[in-house]
Amino acid sequence: MQNFDVVVIGGGPIGIACGLEAQKKGLSYVILEKGPIVNSLFNYPVNMQFFSSSEKLEIDGIPFISKEAKPKRDEALEYYRRIVTSNNLNIHLFEKVESVTQEKKGFKVTSSKTSYTTDNLIVATGFYDLPNTINVPGEDLPKVSHYYNDPHFYASQKLAVIGASNSAIDAALECYRKGAEVTLIIRGPEVGQRVKYWVRPDIINRIKEGSINAHFNAEVKEIKERELTINTPEGELALENDFVLALTGYKPNFAFLAQLGVQLSDDEKRLPQYNPDTMETNVKGLYLAGVICGGMETHKWFIENSRIHAKMIIEDILTHSNP
Repeated sequence: MQNFDVVVIGGGPIGIACGLEAQKKGLSYVILEKGPIVNSLFNYPVNMQFFSSSEKLEIDGIPFISKEAKPKRDEALEYYRRIVTSNNLNIHLFEKVESVTQEKKGFKVTSSKTSYTTDNLIVATGFYDLPNTINVPGEDLPKVSHYYNDPHFYASQKLAVIGASNSAIDAALECYRKGAEVTLIIRGPEVGQRVKYWVRPDIINRIKEGSINAHFNAEVKEIKERELTINTPEGELALENDFVLALTGYKPNFAFLAQLGVQLSDDEKRLPQYNPDTMETNVKGLYLAGVICGGMETHKWFIENSRIHAKMIIEDILTHSNP
């Protein structure tokens, strides 16, 4: 069993930032990532473009140079990979954390490969692993996916896209432009207000001209092999359908946080308890970093406003170790 001053769960941009900061301050550390480097970003759509500019995605002041002001997925993968390799970060890839137990002093972290002990645990797991399900019959059919990758797959197919956020709108536009017959199903009265400002007019115009069908104030009732039933203000409607992209958002692993002893708010936001000055939770030595801090308010934290968590956490750890 290996012992470290700090164990970081999650090898995304914020987890990497925590590792960098620990390394600079002379602390022993390990970053545990269940997939490849920045696993969540790797699983983003192949053509995705960030809302933030490249400079706002930088960590530790390391310049991020991109072709356009707002970088794309492949540029971000290259940037964060080079940070990991050029700084020789101690990151263990394809090593999933299976359990964490509190010891008399610190924590024991058991992964799919081995175990570690540490006095300080940083959870930087994001929220992209668990989709918000729509809980209707047929949601488990093979033709239904909560993740979108490449529009080519849906060419010449009848595709229903459920959702009104950036992921749903990007998918609808890209698949339409690759020849899919796209129908948007939106629970509210309009396209989401937080959709990227250069994309929102595009989707509104495609809907107005009839290139993309859209049903507002609508919800899916049932998904079948060749059909989709939805409830609309005009009544129940059956649509011919080949594939469904249910892009209704994602949520943190609340069960894992609860297992760790982190207190969550009782309302629908499920906000975890932590000190905003240090990022330490109600559990001594357990810190949160990145978008996981927002509970169900997944739109509140991004790379650009949570990259500061790394310095805050490591500074607090050093204060505790050097009173």
